[in-house]
Amino acid sequence: MNTKNPTVLFSLQPSKVSSDLLIFCVMSGVGENQLISIVPDELKFLFELEKQSYCDLKVANKTEDYVAFKVKTTSPKKYFVRPNTGVIQPWDSCIIRVTLQAQREYPPDMQCKDKFLLQSTIVPPHTDVDDLPQDTFTKDSGKTLTECKLKVSYISPSTTQRSSESGATNGDGNGSETISTIQRLKEERDAAVKQTQQLQHELEMVKRRRNQSNSGLSLKLAALVGLIGLIIGFILKLTLASPT
Repeated sequence: MNTKNPTVLFSLQPSKVSSDLLIFCVMSGVGENQLISIVPDELKFLFELEKQSYCDLKVANKTEDYVAFKVKTTSPKKYFVRPNTGVIQPWDSCIIRVTLQAQREYPPDMQCKDKFLLQSTIVPPHTDVDDLPQDTFTKDSGKTLTECKLKVSYISPSTTQRSSESGATNGDGNGSETISTIQRLKEERDAAVKQTQQLQHELEMVKRRRNQSNSGLSLKLAALVGLIGLIIGFILKLTLASPT
């Protein structure tokens, strides 16, 4: 029997950098015939006490069928997943946001036993998520149900700090280039602001001219109506004054 190496399939990227604790979640032990692909290939949660952090996960349908998915976790009170259930059209994709709720303490011995499970199965065309039967993600003989497991590990703050310091040291040689880029961006921003102000001024001038034109047209129209009224009145007066 051939033994296959675990395949890294799914990851979430952090929304911002934290100085406290970095959590890595790596998908492993998945088969080759997956209905969906999950990218990027490494999940990173930024752990900071008393603060939430979130990661976005892109799930893509690799088939010509409609595929339904469901995300499960062993710690539902600790994580908030939206959407945790959905239907992806053929060759389409969606974004799942996983939020780590604010924690009051670090895990014991920097170890985590939390796990995630992402299930996927083929559903009839044009199926809506609200129309999914309750047994959609239950295993039976007549249904193909694939599962991806996610395990969690932690990295200490010292490791994160060393990585940041190393990156800062390697970037010293590019200081002048960075300053030049920032200066160029500022100049482009100032030019864009100036151009916007000029366009706004021109727009105001056009509005004023239009209002003046409309005002002149209204006066001419009123004069014309008045003249027509006088003519009609004069004709009626002549008609009534003529002998019958």
